Amino acid sequence: MPGGLAETIALIDYGAGNLRSVENALRAAGGEPTVTADPERVARADRIVLPGVGAFGACMGGLTAIPGMVAAMETAVRGRGVPFLGVCVGMQLLADAGHEHGRTPGLGWIGGDVRLMTPGPGHKVPHMGWNDVVPTRDHPLIVPGEAYYLHSYVFDVADPVDRLATTDHGGPITGAVGRDNIVGVQFHPEKSQAYGLELLARFLAWKP
Repeated sequence: MPGGLAETIALIDYGAGNLRSVENALRAAGGEPTVTADPERVARADRIVLPGVGAFGACMGGLTAIPGMVAAMETAVRGRGVPFLGVCVGMQLLADAGHEHGRTPGLGWIGGDVRLMTPGPGHKVPHMGWNDVVPTRDHPLIVPGEAYYLHSYVFDVADPVDRLATTDHGGPITGAVGRDNIVGVQFHPEKSQAYGLELLARFLAWKP
């Protein structure tokens, strides 16, 4: 932040397995993330990143187990409008609910549900490996390219305008979602080499 204090980039630590790899990728993209489980730091942050791998219910449980964390995220992201990036399950938690081992309520920031993918013949679950990112509308963070995916569940958005990109795995599935100052990507920027680092660099410069 030229002429002033450096931005605070809060990388939320709630037990997600890809926390350190996302931290390293943010640093490689030019950021100085603060790994934190402190709701007060998150509430005051200038940018917020929510990582995530594994089951929807376990990740949502880890997030809600930190007293005040969801409220702090609400204060910063929906109250102050700070830029937010969710990665993989961190993106899926934006939904109304996840349907894995029963129904688990999500953050409800972007309408829709996360369900087990049912690809066409010849396509396996999980969806794993490099695949296209196909933008469905213009957005400063999401550009065409190839990224690394690893997931079995997909975000079925309620309003198509909230879908920023698709990829193909026996049919189109959601690759990225977004609304206002909120973006989530199903793929892993931290594993997507140059494409992923460029996306993170765009996020660090984004002024929604």
